[in-house]
Amino acid sequence: MSALSRLELTAFRNISDIELEPAKTLNLIYGENGSGKTSILEAIHLLATGKSFRSSLVDPLIKDGEAEAIIFAKSVDGSSFGLAKPRNKKHQLKLNGTNQKNWDDVARSLPTQVLDSGSFQFLEGGPKARRRFLDWGVFHVEPGFVAHWRRSRVALAQRNRLLKNPRLDEAQLQVWDHELCQASQHIDGFRRAYMEAILPEFAAIYRGLAQDGGQELAITYKRGWDEESDLATSLVANRAQDIKYGASQLGPHRADIEVKLGKRRALEVLSRGQQKLLICALKIAQSKLLAESVGRQCLYLLDDLPAELDSENRKRVLTQLGALQAQLFVTSVDRNALNLEEFEASEIATFHVERGTIRD
Repeated sequence: MSALSRLELTAFRNISDIELEPAKTLNLIYGENGSGKTSILEAIHLLATGKSFRSSLVDPLIKDGEAEAIIFAKSVDGSSFGLAKPRNKKHQLKLNGTNQKNWDDVARSLPTQVLDSGSFQFLEGGPKARRRFLDWGVFHVEPGFVAHWRRSRVALAQRNRLLKNPRLDEAQLQVWDHELCQASQHIDGFRRAYMEAILPEFAAIYRGLAQDGGQELAITYKRGWDEESDLATSLVANRAQDIKYGASQLGPHRADIEVKLGKRRALEVLSRGQQKLLICALKIAQSKLLAESVGRQCLYLLDDLPAELDSENRKRVLTQLGALQAQLFVTSVDRNALNLEEFEASEIATFHVERGTIRD
C-alpha cells in the first residue's frame, strides 16, 4: 500500500519544523488561508515527483533565511524517503538511505494524484496537460515506457537542432528520424493500450458521480501524427513545415486527448460542476487501474476540495475515493466543511495548521 506513516518538513515555505503521523485513509488539514496547509500537500508532491504543483521556481520553496528545505517521510511498508533542496546546490534525493539519480523509483513507490483548481487544465488548457495525465498513468503501469519516452526526447532535440541549421545535414536528419520513429512506435503502443484500459473504468465512475447516468462523452486518443500513415512517411511529407518552424511538428510530443460531447468539445457543453466531476472520475479511474495493474494505491492530495465541489458532489467524490482505500490528504479552511461521520469506519486524523505550525 502506498501510504505515509510519518512526514517531517523543515524550512519548507512558511513551515519551520513540523512532524505528522498521518492516518492510513483520511487526513484533514485545516486552517486559515496562508497558514501552510497547502504547503504540506506541496511537500508530499515534491518528494514523490520532484515537482511542485504550485510553482516551477525552487527558491520560494525554501523558507526565508534558511539555506535548504528538507522533506522526510516513511511509508507504512517501512520505506523511507528523503529530499534536501539547497538554494545554490543540486538537490539530494534518497530512497531507503540510497542516493537516487532520478525520481523513477520514488515516483513508483509513491504514486501521487492532485485534485485542485489547476487540475481542470485538463479540459481548459492545451495538449500538454492532457499528455501529462496520460503519461503519468502509462509510466506507472508500463515499466518500459520511460526509456522510450526519454529516447524520443533526445531524438527530438537533435532533430530540431538540425532543422534550425540553414545547411541541413540530410544524413544526420535521417539518423534521428529513424531513432524518433523507433521510440515513437513504442510510446504510441503504450499510450493506446492505456487509453483502452482506462476508458471503461472512467465510464463507470463518471456515471456514478454524475447521478444522471452520465452524458455520452467521446474520449479519443490522438497520437500526434496521421492515423493513416506511419511516422516516417509523415515526417518526410511534413519536412518543409518542420524546416519553416525549426521544430518537429509531428510525433509523440504532439499527442492529445480529445473530449467531445456530440460534435462539440466537452469544455463548451459541460457546466463547471460537470467538468469537475469528469476530472475527478478520470483521476479515480487512474487509481483503480493502477491498483489492478501493479497492486499499488495512489496517495490523493485534495487541495481545498470544499471550494471546488458543492456538498453533494463532494460527498460522491469522497465516497468513490473512500472505496479505493487510498490515503487522502484534504485541505480546508473550515474543519466542519467535511462530514467526518461519513468516514466513521475509516482511520481519520485531523491537523490544525496555524502560521506554519501544527496546533493541538
